This record gives sequence, C-alpha cells and structure tokens, in this order.
Amino acid sequence: MTAALPGDLGDLTEDLPDDLTPSPVDVVVFDLGNVLIRWDPAPAISAAVGEERAARFLADDSFDFGGWNHQQDAGRSWAAGEAAALATHPHYEQEILAYRQHFDASMTGAIEGTIEILRELHTAHVHLVALTNWSAEMFPFALKRFDFLGLFEDIIVSGEEGVAKPDPEIFEVLEERIHHLGSLDDSIFIDDSPANVQAAMEAGLDAIPFVSAADLRSDLLVRGLPLQDA
Repeated sequence: MTAALPGDLGDLTEDLPDDLTPSPVDVVVFDLGNVLIRWDPAPAISAAVGEERAARFLADDSFDFGGWNHQQDAGRSWAAGEAAALATHPHYEQEILAYRQHFDASMTGAIEGTIEILRELHTAHVHLVALTNWSAEMFPFALKRFDFLGLFEDIIVSGEEGVAKPDPEIFEVLEERIHHLGSLDDSIFIDDSPANVQAAMEAGLDAIPFVSAADLRSDLLVRGLPLQDA
C-alpha cells in the first residue's frame, strides 16, 4: 500500500465542465487503499515498538517509508525490501520488520459509505474493476478479510504486475485488462492520490479525486451512474 501524495485534491476538479451531462460509462475503476479500505502503517509498526517509536520512525525524513513501501507495491519482494532498508538503517530493525509482521493491523477498517456505492453499482450491473498499489505478498490479507472485494470483475494488483501508479505503464495494463468491457476513454477512475488521478487523466480516463463517500456519490450521480441520491 502507498499513501496519497500531498496535494490539493480540489485543484483536480477545476477542469470539470459546468455543463457535464450524464454519459454511458463502460467501467468504474476503484482504488482500494483509503477509498474502500482504511490504511495506516502506524498501527502495524506500533504493535511491535509502541506508538511513540512508530510515530518517530514514520516522521524521520532520513527513512522514506512511503518511497520504500512503494517499491514493494511495484513488485520488489518484502525480503529484498527489508534487507535493503536494514543495510542503511540498522537502528530501525524492529520498526522495519514490524510492518510486514503486523500488516493486518494497517488495514484499520472498511469505508462503509464507499462500499455502499460499490454495492449499488454492482446491483445495477455496472462493470467494476479495482486498480490498487499493493504488494503481491500482502494482498491476500485483504482478500481474506474484506468480502466486498468479490464484487469486482477484476482486481489489478501493482505488485503482481511489477509496476505501480502513477507510472503510465500500469494504465496500459488496465487498458488491456478491460478491453473486453470497454475503453479507458469511457471509464471512470477513483483514487485518493492526486498524482494517481493526474496520471489517470493523462491516460484518458475520467478521473475523480476521492475525498469522501458523500462527495464521490455526488460526482458519480452527475455522471449519470445509477445510484440513490443521498
């Protein structure tokens, strides 16, 4: 998993036409982390070293946790990732090893409002696909815990593909995987990371920055998706 990059999500909605009218949508593509599943590495690390040490580790600019974790999301094995981190930051051995050992604790719950949207779209027979930055080794934990993942027709896991958002190559993977359902140009992409949203726009998708389930429902309703009006 990779946290959203800093940025103003609101900036990415400024180009949306005021007269946007509902149009057919081939596929709705969801990110998972912090869109459907709450993710925070702190509880996993805290489970081994306590909250204070975990917070200090995650705040230490000398160890870029997000960048390090992203490499596992992009296909590097956890054994290789841990070895690389321990070689440069041996004093953080417990913190580094704790994340994988207690990974389940980093998934702090489901985002129920977004799951309601997912279920409504599924009931309406809208094609649903997930595109997630997630380590191939860690993704089975999510599959075991969250049954709503079974609503997706396909789940593209970056760690299995060897490339992660916002790399343009992963949108080529998406295009290939959904070609039997439709095109990128007629599909919607939802993500909490501004960088991923921007990359999706550049790939031709109608990309929606995720802020909250309520905002997402409104964004999808204006695009003509078959959802209940809150």
